[in-house]
Amino acid sequence: MPAALISLWLATPAPGATPEPLSAAEFEAYVSGKTLTYNQYGQGFGIEEYLPGRKVRWMTSPGECQYGSWFQKGALICFVYEYNPEEHCWSFWREGDVLKALAEGAAPETALTEVDQSPRGLDCPAPDVGV
Repeated sequence: MPAALISLWLATPAPGATPEPLSAAEFEAYVSGKTLTYNQYGQGFGIEEYLPGRKVRWMTSPGECQYGSWFQKGALICFVYEYNPEEHCWSFWREGDVLKALAEGAAPETALTEVDQSPRGLDCPAPDVGV
C-alpha cells in the first residue's frame, strides 16, 4: 500500500469514534459572532448564539432563552447557564463544513449536528425582565 494511503488510513477515525476535539481557541474562532442551529436524530435540538467574551444565549423553544458562558475544561467545552449552575460539557469537532457536538459521556449516535448558521442574533427577551 502506498505511504500516502497508509497515512490517510491511520488518520481516519475508527467507526463510532469521534475525531480530535477542537481546542477552545479553534472553537471560539469558528463560533464567534454566529448563531448556530443544532439537530439531533434529524430533529431540532436548539439554537445557540455565541457572543463576545465567551458568552452565549441558548434557545430551546421560541421566546425561551437561557444566558450563560462557556470555558474549556481539558479537551471539553463546558457551558454554565444562569438558571442551572451545573456544567454541561461537550466535545466539538468539524466534520466537513459543519460543527458536531457530543455531550460528555454520551453515545456517539446522540451527537448534535450544526444544520444552519447565521450572523443574526436570537430574538430573546432581555434577562431579568418581568412584571
